[in-house]
Amino acid sequence: MANQNERWKHGFPKIGIRPTIDGRRKGVRESLEDMTMNLAKSVAAFLGEQLRYPDGSPVECVIADTCIGGVAEAAACADKFAKAGVGVSITVTPCWCYGTETMDMDPSIPKAVWGFNGTERPGAVYLAAVLSAHAQKGLPAFGIYGRDVQDLNDPSIPADVQEKLLRFARAGLAAATMKGKSYLAIGSVSMGIAGSMIDPDFFQEYLGMRNEYVDMSEITRRIEEEIYDPEEFKLAMAWVKENCNEGPDNNPEAIRTSREKKDKDWETVVKMTQIVRDLMVGNPRLAELGFEEEAMGHHAIVSGFQGQRQWTDHFPNGDFHEAILNSSFDWNGIRAPYLVATENDSLNGVSMLFGYLLTNTAQIFADVRTYWSPDAVKRVTGHELGGAAANGLLHLINSGPAALDGTGEQMKDGKPALKPFWEITQEDADNCLKATSWRPAAVEYFRGGGFSSDFLTRGGMPVTMSRLNLVKGLGPVLQIAEGYTVDLPEEVHDKLDQRTDPTWPTTWFAPNLTGEGAFKDVYSVMDHWGANHGAISYGHIGADLITLASILRIPVSMHNVSEEQVFRPRAWGLFGTSDPEGADFRACQNFGPLYK
Repeated sequence: MANQNERWKHGFPKIGIRPTIDGRRKGVRESLEDMTMNLAKSVAAFLGEQLRYPDGSPVECVIADTCIGGVAEAAACADKFAKAGVGVSITVTPCWCYGTETMDMDPSIPKAVWGFNGTERPGAVYLAAVLSAHAQKGLPAFGIYGRDVQDLNDPSIPADVQEKLLRFARAGLAAATMKGKSYLAIGSVSMGIAGSMIDPDFFQEYLGMRNEYVDMSEITRRIEEEIYDPEEFKLAMAWVKENCNEGPDNNPEAIRTSREKKDKDWETVVKMTQIVRDLMVGNPRLAELGFEEEAMGHHAIVSGFQGQRQWTDHFPNGDFHEAILNSSFDWNGIRAPYLVATENDSLNGVSMLFGYLLTNTAQIFADVRTYWSPDAVKRVTGHELGGAAANGLLHLINSGPAALDGTGEQMKDGKPALKPFWEITQEDADNCLKATSWRPAAVEYFRGGGFSSDFLTRGGMPVTMSRLNLVKGLGPVLQIAEGYTVDLPEEVHDKLDQRTDPTWPTTWFAPNLTGEGAFKDVYSVMDHWGANHGAISYGHIGADLITLASILRIPVSMHNVSEEQVFRPRAWGLFGTSDPEGADFRACQNFGPLYK
């Protein structure tokens, strides 16, 4: 069977904690040693308790062997961090230190500085001085400064400092986790969708990732030459027959596929699921079967499947493998999702990757299909929208698949949610499966047959929709829209859903409005959205996405996150404070991609 931990065999980046100190001996440094090191230990313990890696294990922190009072100790710390696999650094201090001698100089590691707000020693003065040095040297760092003064012997971390530490650490780890991984393109450009025109410079320079490419004929080869685990295939087929309910065939009678063809399609799509996963992360079982090269995989943290049309005009579509791999469970049990972008839309795949690494939850891939105004809904259905939907809705619907977690059938504190896999119960997984029917593919779209996951997302969940876009001459830009999923009366949903393909999964989304700009109204959100796809993540994570984007030097072109939650490197303020959106663009352009 598949080893679910095989993809994590290279481990995860660690957070390095750098306790910096006033280097003056014979009284000053000695009086601060314990306080400074204890501050570092407190931050390490806090982050280890609060954050987890994608495999569910606690985040690991590495503390410098000594306090850092000068360049020799800074170099020793850098050497330790390099050997320990540190990908994110946090400098902490309660006092004045020598800025350029003690600062983190690694240009590719996201960095933050917490200057303790205490009156006994000038930690805040060091914070200002070293952040100035970071800006002057082109190594932007996040500044963390508590709002309220603390006593020097107070070991606690104030709530506002905790929030910034977590926001930075989540985003920094997301950036560090992507570094060195691959985007695997299975196939090429799907139906002229520009997102599936892979831009290797973007992946290399902004994300530190490489690109891998496999023709879709590799799936055919592996099926025909049986390069998959046959025992797992038997297990999978038994699980599918027990858990995957086949829905009604929506095709006209004249073009419906036979029962024999449908049964064969089930076998094919299950094999495709095994094969795409093995292409991404490898599978030691293949080596045991004599396929050592294929057992290695492509070290892919995210992939995309072209599908339409060269594959789907002849073979069963990729909807099953995309839906199941993106979900948090399959025939091997409950596990972390694998990320697969429909239509090889690499930019939406990256948007899904951002959301996944910040939350450890499955992501919903969807078309941003239709804006339904209150007047249009009333005209078509007679229903008057209310509540979160009072100003209108966006119909999010993928043309075939979406993660089954997207049903909203996992429960958290009695409410629908998407959860990290280690919180998901078997009952949660079963409920997601029961809420999903597998509809025979619309043959007009998918001539080769297959099955599409059909479900309706439960309302009331806080979610964030995001999308990465590439602009010639500018580079990448990120769009963010926080809002809520919405329940509609069954007859209203049916009338609206029947106007498109009812065999596909639907999420009704109401973005939060600010009354200004792109969030003046729901129509404006739709009108400003930069592409036909969006990635939907559970929770209001817009602020975390903004922090991650700033680490990667990707400007944010629209968002509805409150100003108080926006956390970017301190140097961003030097590009102007009256227009934060414009300053973000200028700062990102000035500092350039993180890995260039």
